[in-house]
Amino acid sequence: MKRAGCILLAVAPVATVAVFLFTPSHDDDGKSGSHGASSSQRSDGDAEAAKAAAEKKADDDAIADLPPGLAAPAKKDLAQQIVASAENSTLDWRGQYGYIEDIKDGQGYTAGIIGFCTGTHDLLTLVERYTKAHPDNGLARYLPALRKVDGTDSHEGLDPGFPAAWKKEASDPAFRAAENSERDRVYFDPAVRLAKLDGLGTLGQFIYYDAMVLHGPGTGPSGFYGLREKAMREADTPAQGGKEKAYLDIFLDVRRTAMKAKKPDRDTTRIDTAQRQFLYDGNLTLKTPLVWKVYGETYRVP
Repeated sequence: MKRAGCILLAVAPVATVAVFLFTPSHDDDGKSGSHGASSSQRSDGDAEAAKAAAEKKADDDAIADLPPGLAAPAKKDLAQQIVASAENSTLDWRGQYGYIEDIKDGQGYTAGIIGFCTGTHDLLTLVERYTKAHPDNGLARYLPALRKVDGTDSHEGLDPGFPAAWKKEASDPAFRAAENSERDRVYFDPAVRLAKLDGLGTLGQFIYYDAMVLHGPGTGPSGFYGLREKAMREADTPAQGGKEKAYLDIFLDVRRTAMKAKKPDRDTTRIDTAQRQFLYDGNLTLKTPLVWKVYGETYRVP
């Protein structure tokens, strides 16, 4: 069984939103008044920017002192296997670079190692960034069509050649590296960073990562950051003095509810018989051997 659906990546991550909110406002013509920003406005903006930079450095320093957790190479590979079991019904995540199909979830084509979608902006961003570094690639000619169908389930301008072009490009090590890079930039790195700041161990970091993949890095009620905020209204994170297992249990409840909200019969075994099982087993370090079930199929990592 393939993934149940990608979520539209229409909202910037929280850090980006924060920077925007603390930037001095501008009128429609790009000016803040007939004489531009006042000295006090510039001063306030500089102070906020300095404060944000100081907070980021403090977070970076705190993370640097922590164990690698899910970012350790073996754990990261394990994370990719668990995600692939839910996304592609396999542990062979490296065999999915060239995967592409329309799974009829309203998001157009789903492709690659993390389920980039033509309807959710992340596939477009991947191809744009790849084309900037490799202008003559076989996907570049589809950029106008990808921009046109972004946010829809349309194949206009993509059929019949785009799937074949994707598969062919996926044989190039440079494109595989681009998929890895975009996965890390958009999903893995932000999820693991925030999980560490929330005081979560390796399992919690994986749970955040899987949520980022499935729900998308949005700040709305159905995006990752919105789901995290909802969970934090019900339970404290370990960084806030809460119990790790209790907080993660609530977070999984929130995720499960969000998955069922639009489709009550949606399969939630990636939570029920995988992540929740690890949690109830007390495996907060995600140690192996590991056994879990997704969609009724059993997977094992020795």
